[in-house]
Amino acid sequence: MENKLPKTWLNNLEVLDIAFQPIINIHTGKTYAVESLLRNYQEIGFDSIFVLFDQIYKENLLYSFDIALREKAIQKFIKIDDFKNIKLFYNLDNRLFEMPDFTSGNTAALLKKYGIKKDDICFEISERHEISSDCKMDQVLMHYRDENFCIAIDDFGVGYSGYKLLYESTPDVIKIDRFFLTDIEKDIKKKIMVSNITHLAIQLGIKVIAEGVETKAELMTCKEIGCHLAQGYLVQKPTQNTNEIKQKYNAITDLLKHEKRADAEYKIDSYLDKIKPLFVQSKMTQVIEYFKKYPNTSIIPIVNASDEPIGILQENIIKESLYSQYGKSLLLNDGTKKSKLKNLISNCGIADINSDIATIIELFSNNPDSKGIILTNNSKYYGYLSARAIITIMNEENILFAREQNPLTKLPGNTIIEKYISTVSTNKNSYMLCYFDLDNFKAYNDIYGFRNGDRVILLFADIIKKHLPSEFCKAHIGGDDFFVAIKYNNDDEHSYSNKIIKIIKKFTQDAKDFYSQEDKKRGYIIAKDREEKIKEFPLLTVSASIVIVTKTTNDRSSKNINSVLSLQKKVAKHEDSHISISSLL
Repeated sequence: MENKLPKTWLNNLEVLDIAFQPIINIHTGKTYAVESLLRNYQEIGFDSIFVLFDQIYKENLLYSFDIALREKAIQKFIKIDDFKNIKLFYNLDNRLFEMPDFTSGNTAALLKKYGIKKDDICFEISERHEISSDCKMDQVLMHYRDENFCIAIDDFGVGYSGYKLLYESTPDVIKIDRFFLTDIEKDIKKKIMVSNITHLAIQLGIKVIAEGVETKAELMTCKEIGCHLAQGYLVQKPTQNTNEIKQKYNAITDLLKHEKRADAEYKIDSYLDKIKPLFVQSKMTQVIEYFKKYPNTSIIPIVNASDEPIGILQENIIKESLYSQYGKSLLLNDGTKKSKLKNLISNCGIADINSDIATIIELFSNNPDSKGIILTNNSKYYGYLSARAIITIMNEENILFAREQNPLTKLPGNTIIEKYISTVSTNKNSYMLCYFDLDNFKAYNDIYGFRNGDRVILLFADIIKKHLPSEFCKAHIGGDDFFVAIKYNNDDEHSYSNKIIKIIKKFTQDAKDFYSQEDKKRGYIIAKDREEKIKEFPLLTVSASIVIVTKTTNDRSSKNINSVLSLQKKVAKHEDSHISISSLL
């Protein structure tokens, strides 16, 4: 289109500049995209970007200005090294459709002019802004989706229509707002909400960006939840210097190296189907030929021009048309440029090959209609994990858990504990590990019998299940010995040690109910000790041996950890607080 902006705004465009902020793969630290951000608006007399766009809107120049701004962003984007292998995220104003000069095809013309594929630009639309009655956000989404552009919802979760938009328009990407990510590792409500949003999005085949990540703890929590991508000051602040945009952020990669997967023994590749994908613009004749060539295939992964998966094609969806002469004729009529295949694609969960097994299983389990999970490597299609493969993995996990599960408490046993301590010894995170040992349990068992002894053990197991967050590893060593552990940030150490203290107090108080009124009033029982001598034994309590392993701990070997935990158990029994705690150097 011929741009007819007044000279004043043409001059303003000369002053305005573009900054870029990288969006990285949360598993590898590689740059996936950059977001275009407007700068120098103060120099032309505006306090904020929003005030600037409000003024242009009032002058009915919003669309003309935005097209000129798109070209300015693209011109700078192509100066980034390796720009052909990353995407450009560009923010749209929801009011564009209200402009009298709005027309289709202008962005496509710009991309063709600068040699950029449609799949390499993503339009961000924020649900934070007020939307006028004349132009609804879903209309903007659908327009650009119909034009085959990648669409992202920015600031997801802070507006009023997020889930409605997911249902009606299914964007390609959502960016979770910074509000939900601040201190997410400490805030269980935020973690649950972000986890639910992320898993729902993934099941719909939507990529998830954790936006505004500022700390390692936030990054790691978002990675564990299943987010695909991350953006924020931890990676890099927005920069107007294109030379500062890196292909890979080594500082992030170094952080990730220390996060070895606890289930590394699982070789996902051995379960993976390396099904050959089809391009979304493939003709229906190619689809039919594909099913003829691979008659045992029931699904085909579908990818875009950048080899990124966008869903699956299920054989049963088109089977009736394939075997109906009339329906087949309709499918094979390729007289239109629009992809018929695109309308037949089903959503499919997408996860990175580096995701842990637990995340993949949860994504699959949360969707009863799931046919499987598409796995990517650096956002590119890698393979397909079928429902049968995932169920096989789940069964193997359940068999391992059942084999190690204590029949009384239903808690995992020593193999799981050894596996956990091995994980602690092989990375550089901070952990709190604790052995619990019930005090005076043998004497109680001798006087009140094994059945009541089992009830006491069940009581303690129930207390740690209910009063320790799900992030804790909770296990039953055997008899009256238990193990709990947690990976933590430095700020959480005091909070978690307080939880251990509360558990000791809770058990000590509740265990009194397992005594007769006489023994409870007296405060002790009379029983034989290990040398068969009559002795007074205090009422049941529990001792805790706690070991802190920090990022700076040098000897974090399993042998050293187990040795210190065991030695401290005896010390804890003689402490008034029933706790012995140490930090490994």
